[in-house]
Amino acid sequence: MKILIVGSGGREHAIAWKVAQSPKVDKIYCAPGNAGISEYAECVDIGAMEFDKLVAFAKEKQIDLTVVGMDDPLVGGIVDVFEAEGLRVFGPRKNAAILEGSKAFSKDLMKKYDIPTAVYENFDDPQKALEYLETADMPIVLKADGLALGKGVLICNTLEEAREGVQSIMMDKKFGTAGNKMVIEEFMTGREVSVLSFVDGKNIRIMTSSQDHKRAMDGDQGLNTGGMGTFSPSPFYTDEVDEFCKKYIYQKTVDAMAAEGREFKGVIFFGLMLTPKGPKVLEYNARFGDPETQVVLPRMKNDIVDVFEACVDGTLDQINLEFEDNAAVCVVLASDGYPVKYEKGFPIHGLEHFKGCKDKFVFHAGSKLKDGQIVTNGGRVLGVTALGSTLKEARANAYKAVELVDFDNKYYRHDIGKAIDEV
Repeated sequence: MKILIVGSGGREHAIAWKVAQSPKVDKIYCAPGNAGISEYAECVDIGAMEFDKLVAFAKEKQIDLTVVGMDDPLVGGIVDVFEAEGLRVFGPRKNAAILEGSKAFSKDLMKKYDIPTAVYENFDDPQKALEYLETADMPIVLKADGLALGKGVLICNTLEEAREGVQSIMMDKKFGTAGNKMVIEEFMTGREVSVLSFVDGKNIRIMTSSQDHKRAMDGDQGLNTGGMGTFSPSPFYTDEVDEFCKKYIYQKTVDAMAAEGREFKGVIFFGLMLTPKGPKVLEYNARFGDPETQVVLPRMKNDIVDVFEACVDGTLDQINLEFEDNAAVCVVLASDGYPVKYEKGFPIHGLEHFKGCKDKFVFHAGSKLKDGQIVTNGGRVLGVTALGSTLKEARANAYKAVELVDFDNKYYRHDIGKAIDEV
């Protein structure tokens, strides 16, 4: 098979790494890819939103399956464009990707189908949002309706902060058109857990649990980022939580989308909050998480191409999804100053230490080849992932692995997975 992967981040590198392990696959392309992905795939200089060029490339190279990693092309309708040309593609169509593309839509869906989530209101008028805040309890959560690179959520502790948040999202358009509408919801307390799943329109198969660390600095301080590190599995995702979610959240979401005429095929990412009143949905994503993928796929036993094809063909009920009885921790190495302002173009050293390793991996998020040297090319540069028999062992291994790779401006959190010490 020939596979095309669309995207350029750490998530796509992890997907390419996993696809490369399939005996079914002869050739992998990635558009646009990055320096790390080029180890497994031929990188193609086509942007993720250049649908016509991607279709032409897929036809020219006789691609058997295209895998879309990123949210923007999915929400923009890349799957519809490929399907219209008779091409096989893994991911939700535009009318299903709205599950992530509009937080207002997903909240209304949960309310309509009685899927547990926070109490909320939707607003498209900033003045009405400000009036609502006058009667609301603090802290409170403000969410830009559309895609905002994982940064469009503000947790406001005071009324003044909340007013500034409305100004920032809806009036100053900090997140562009993503802020044309806004969700205001109650602040929930508890543990956050990320659960990825494969979906074929009817059936759902749950992957192993994981947990992201969104804040830029140690102790969950600083600005929200795309994710500074992850661990898997989450010790807080117990059998009881799993049973509850299977009964009240997972299949109900798949069925709700089907009932709305929005059949979902691809990956649904369930962002959960384990509240004192039980698990509730924080958010949905319509694709693999980043950096969750970097700890989930290294633990997955299945040939991922088999799973992709089952989702496309509607035969996921025939797949028994299996994961190793181990643990993984990923520490993101970022450019100092991320997510606001940072320099790039610094040479990356030490990558040779990861060649051929079975228990530690480096997934590139923001890198490129320049004059034969791999250099930094983004805010999040690398995701260093290590395995272990326990979470504590995986965490120790990950931080040892972090010391093996270096670049100017290297910055990372020192407390990824620290929550496991409390178990």
